[in-house]
Order: sequence, then structure tokens, then C-alpha cells
Amino acid sequence: MDQILLQILNGLDKGSAYALIALGLTLIFGTLGVVNFAHGALFMIGAFCAVTLQRILNTSTIIKNNIDKILEANIIDINNAKKKNMSNSFIDRLFLNAERISNVITGLEKISKIKDPLGIELSRWTQPNGLDISRISVPLGVIGIIYESRPNVTVDAGSLCIKSGNTVILRGGSDSINTSRILTKCLREGLSSVNLPENAIQMIDDINRDAVTAMLKSTGQIDVIIPRGGKSLVDKVQKEAKVPVFAHLEGICHLYI
Repeated sequence: MDQILLQILNGLDKGSAYALIALGLTLIFGTLGVVNFAHGALFMIGAFCAVTLQRILNTSTIIKNNIDKILEANIIDINNAKKKNMSNSFIDRLFLNAERISNVITGLEKISKIKDPLGIELSRWTQPNGLDISRISVPLGVIGIIYESRPNVTVDAGSLCIKSGNTVILRGGSDSINTSRILTKCLREGLSSVNLPENAIQMIDDINRDAVTAMLKSTGQIDVIIPRGGKSLVDKVQKEAKVPVFAHLEGICHLYI
């Protein structure tokens, strides 16, 4: 009896998934006419996340299985950074080992256990005319994240965006390009393994700075830009962006004596 029930549940799960994907494709290419892959993936993932959200972030297993490849890619980035005479602190931020990858995996697993942030009633009020209004949490859309050479941010940013029902375009620092490339591949494989569109996570593979400028001016394709890095990066994004920006600049710092 238990086995039959399990098969029924699995059937409902997969059937619902394929139905939602089919509906997503119909809306995207039929009614909405969306041609941008990231926006297309957004509509599909928004429908699908309610069915199997907790399984999306099982990318941790894929990362575990690819530790050797990740470390090999990271060694290339480290050696390139040393040839450029980058500072020891910079190289330390870029460096990955088994322990640091284990921390990345732990963070990924914690994210997967966060309560679903979508569809939550944040506030509710009634206007004098009797109109009932509520504020509900929904995905932002396609998020562009520009960050410096910290490979772990690739996984953190990608998984948080998927958890919150968004799609993401990642543009990491050029010095971590090889490591970020393999980590992004793991994230995309994680999506594909649960029948989600792998284009929900994309990475700008061009290390030319013109690619950043193009992202900042992609109104209609990217809904919001989030810079994660030092003051110069955030300042550049704020000055050049035509897309809405979530920026922190120098943050809030206090010194207590």
C-alpha cells in the first residue's frame, strides 16, 4: 500500500511539473512572446517552484562529485593571479580548498531549508473607501549580479535567486573565471536534474569590461542589478546603470572606543 501511494505521489509530482512547464512554454512563446532565455526561464521557474522547490538546491551533491574539477580550475585562477602579482589577500579570497568547498556546500544546504519566501502577506490595510489592499512577496524577475573574484559568491548568489523564484545572470571577476565557470555548470546541472530550465542561471563568460556595461544598460532584459564588492565596483554600477540597482556602497561601519 505504501509503495502504491509513493508511486501515486511521484506521478502527481512529475505530472504537475510537466504540466507547468508546458503551460510556461505556451505563455512564453505564445502569449508573452518572450525571446530572452532568462525571462523565459523566470516564468517557468515561478510556476514550478511551488511543486518542487526543496529539490532545486540539491546541487550540493553535484558539487561534491566535482570537487576535483573545481580545485583544478581554481589552481589555474590562482596561478594566473600570482603571475599578475596580485596581493596575498586577493589570492586568499580567490583560493578554494576542500574545506572551503565544504563550507559552500553547507551554505547551499542551509539555503535549501529556508522557508519559502514567496506568497507571504507582508502587510494589509483597508482604505477609507473600503478597498482592501495587501502587500505580497513575489519574485523580482531577472537579477543581474556583478561581483568580484570570490568564487563562493557564484553559488551563494545563484542559489538565493532560485530560492526566491528569480532567475539570475552572473558576472564574476575575471580572475576567478575558471572556477566560476565550473561552479555555474554545477548549478545549472542541479536545475536540469529536477526538470527546471538551466537558463534560470546564466553566467557572462566574457571577461571584457564591456560586458558589464552591457548588463548595466539592459533595460527590459534585466530587472535589477546587484553589485557585490568594493567601493569602486559599486560606484561604477551606480553611475552607469540604466537598470534599477540595489547597492550598499560603504555600508554602515561603527568604531566603539
